Amino acid sequence: MQISAQQLAELLLGIARTQAAMLQGLENEMAGIRGRIIPALQNVAHMRDHPQPTLTDLPVRVLLGTLGRQVPDAAALVRDIERLIGGGGEAAAAAPAAPGENLDFSAPAPKT
Repeated sequence: MQISAQQLAELLLGIARTQAAMLQGLENEMAGIRGRIIPALQNVAHMRDHPQPTLTDLPVRVLLGTLGRQVPDAAALVRDIERLIGGGGEAAAAAPAAPGENLDFSAPAPKT
């Protein structure tokens, strides 16, 4: 099974909405907890260290975006996923190398 960047973006958005609903429920039961959880999430998302999200930071950043006033843009999320995974266009269209094919260093490099 292969999942597209669009499907992965929709899945991440759905998970983030679920987590945001849980956080809202906690906030309703324990006033002020949101003020302690948001800084911890920002720390985990490496907001200061990495201006561009890494693949590990992306889910946390989607959650933080969902907790804000605007829902994260699915198209921008798709672009981030494609950038992080290696682009969908020509990289996905290229045929994968056979196992061990690129380990033969005596063979001349294939012409592209």
